Amino acid sequence: MANDRQYLAKLQDYYARHRVLPSYASIAALVGLSSKASVAEMVMRLKAHGFVESSPDRRLKPGKRFFERPVAESVRAGLPAPASDAAPEAVTIDEHLVPHPSRSVLVTVKGDSMIDAGIHAGDVVVVEKRVAANVGDIVVAIIDNEFTLKRLDREKGHIVLRPENKAYPIIRPKDDTEIFGIVVGLFRKYR
Repeated sequence: MANDRQYLAKLQDYYARHRVLPSYASIAALVGLSSKASVAEMVMRLKAHGFVESSPDRRLKPGKRFFERPVAESVRAGLPAPASDAAPEAVTIDEHLVPHPSRSVLVTVKGDSMIDAGIHAGDVVVVEKRVAANVGDIVVAIIDNEFTLKRLDREKGHIVLRPENKAYPIIRPKDDTEIFGIVVGLFRKYR
C-alpha cells in the first residue's frame, strides 16, 4: 500500500485542480505506470480500501475515504516534544466537522465580537440549523431580521446574547429571539 499512498496523493492533487478524476490512460501517465493492467490493479486496491469508486457510467469518482487526511498524534504549542513513529489516524474533514449534512451550512464570520472564543473575522463556522439551543452554545440568532453570532445565555429568565469581546455590549432582545442554528465547528485558512 506504500506506493498506493503516493498514487492516491497524485489523484487527490489532480482532483483538487480539475474536480474530476482522470481516465485510466491519464492515470498511467500521472502516476508513472506503464500498462493499463497495472493501473487497473492499483484502482482495484484503492476501491477495496474505499478511496475511489465507480459511478453508474463506470467513471472513477472519489470514494468515502478519498478526502481523509492524516491526523498527527499531537503537536505542542510550547516546548518541542519528540515525534511519534506511530501511523497517524485518518479523518475526513467533512465527517469530523459536519455531523448532520442536511441541516448544516457554512457561514463566513464578519467582525470581531467573538475573538475571545477563538472565532475571528474570515473564519468559516459550521452551523447546524436548529430552533433550540442551550445556554453556553454559540449560536447564529436572528434579531430584527439580521443575523448575529453570539454566545447564548439567560438573565432573569430572558435570553441574552453575549459577545466574546469586551468591546461589545450584551444584546438583550426585547422580542423573542429566533435561533437559526448552533456552531458545531469552524475552520480558517492561513495565507
